[in-house]
Amino acid sequence: MRAVRQWRLAPVPSITNLNRSHVIDSNVSLDVAILFGDHGSMLAQPYHLYIERADPAKNMARYYAMEIGQTMFGEACLIRRWGRIGQHGQEKQHVFEREEEAVRLFLALVKQKRARGYQPRSTLRYLQG
Repeated sequence: MRAVRQWRLAPVPSITNLNRSHVIDSNVSLDVAILFGDHGSMLAQPYHLYIERADPAKNMARYYAMEIGQTMFGEACLIRRWGRIGQHGQEKQHVFEREEEAVRLFLALVKQKRARGYQPRSTLRYLQG
């Protein structure tokens, strides 16, 4: 029983010393992200939008949704979804190197959709009811 107890308490080498390479000069393996330019930046603020356009006389019930997110590689990604309300619809993704470019397209699309009569869901239901 004493031998088992000594085996459990035996020192174990640190994992940071086992998998070292010549590129990393510190003991922390997370430094490799800095060396290869992966700065892990986050978006300045979230961008989400859901708007609808409905006209019962034309049997029209459409939705349009947009959001700006981040890809696995840290790039800004504008995701657009649109279609008939209650259906899956379509999706398109735009990838940008900088967040400002994605925001510029986001705002241009919002302006375009508002000009075509799209409104936030709560406003739309209030006006119809």
